[in-house]
Amino acid sequence: MNTLSDARLAAELAAEAGELLLTLRAAEEELIDGKALGRKGDQLANVLLLDRLSVDRPNDSVLSEESVDDKSRLNASRVWIIDPLDGTREFSMPGRGDWAVHVALWEAGQGITAAAVAMPVLGTVHASDDVAVLSGPVDRPIRIVVSDSRPPAFTVDLEARLGARIIGMGSAGAKAMAVVRGDADAYVHAGGQWEWDSAAPVGVALAAGLHCSRIDGSPLRYNESHPYLPDLVICRRELAASILEVLAASQV
Repeated sequence: MNTLSDARLAAELAAEAGELLLTLRAAEEELIDGKALGRKGDQLANVLLLDRLSVDRPNDSVLSEESVDDKSRLNASRVWIIDPLDGTREFSMPGRGDWAVHVALWEAGQGITAAAVAMPVLGTVHASDDVAVLSGPVDRPIRIVVSDSRPPAFTVDLEARLGARIIGMGSAGAKAMAVVRGDADAYVHAGGQWEWDSAAPVGVALAAGLHCSRIDGSPLRYNESHPYLPDLVICRRELAASILEVLAASQV
């Protein structure tokens, strides 16, 4: 068993999977079509993470996007929630860097206790034990990142009512880490996600002092029987009330 802290292990695993994906992309990007490259990246990164966790945390359960869901995790006290390649579409597209690797640990009664998001093209790993807490005034207009392929319908209302600048971006991890770095002020999503899409980004964002919730303001819950978690808000805390107010009005 690896004696690293859970957060350091998450960061190490995310970085290793990221390096594998960069190597794969460089070697095979021009040899196989984009969809096949994405599938291969998903599979190889998943094997790496599962193999490492089986050695480093052999008594823990795992929920992975790329594996059959073992429901015994519902009785486990520790569950790793992983997305070996968040943003398969972006990974498959030449020149795109807005994809990520997610590694998070959920613990019973505590929620997400350790998390890391690797942004391999940027050469960075954001981890819950080593992230700066955002502070200082929010500049205007506020910057809100949304999906570039399926922006939620309420994007129009956020832009109009808050005078926001809307920025389209790829993977959930990339969008969340843009807020963590201070390159954006909020990330909003609706229309479908799963626990592995947000567990690690939310763990890092909470460590950075950000607000994280469902779009109705309710808590984000993990290790549920059906791991569908379709919407979220990650934002600077001072913006949460105004963003949630617009979202509530948009749902009427």
